[in-house]
Amino acid sequence: MRRSAFASAALVCCLAFAPAAFAQAGKAPAASSTKNDVAPAVAAAPSPEVLKARMRPPVKGTAYIEIIPGAPKPVKGELISAVKVKNVSNAPIVGLKVDQYFYASQKEVSACTYRVRFPLAPNEITDVTLECPLKPGINGSQMMFSQANGAVKPTSVKKFTDDAKAPAKK
Repeated sequence: MRRSAFASAALVCCLAFAPAAFAQAGKAPAASSTKNDVAPAVAAAPSPEVLKARMRPPVKGTAYIEIIPGAPKPVKGELISAVKVKNVSNAPIVGLKVDQYFYASQKEVSACTYRVRFPLAPNEITDVTLECPLKPGINGSQMMFSQANGAVKPTSVKKFTDDAKAPAKK
């Protein structure tokens, strides 16, 4: 009898403290928005059309992209290169990788890699930022592109083509 009374008392105590243990913190009051506030570091969510296009079967074989390369700039001991990439294939590109190699007197002295972590939907544009160690005597560079399911054929352009004027390549 004593044992069942003790077990019942323990159960009642546990149930009494359970709501406090699983309660969620209340919402924090919203901060007032001023001009000096910094924008959040979260990227804008892609549109539903882009999300749907990313779910299609990916490119098998050669993928076609257009790039707008930026000149490498030295910043705090690194060479920073910004490149805009647009998928002009009919299917998403999965596992897009950009490698940049820097040379001094025809000898490789620095290299860096950037991977696009999401499928790049048809006609979607993404920014790639490559950060390579700065070495003395650099006089040339080369960018190489690859993907998970084959080769990538880049085309360097000054401005991206309009979707209505240029059909996507197969």
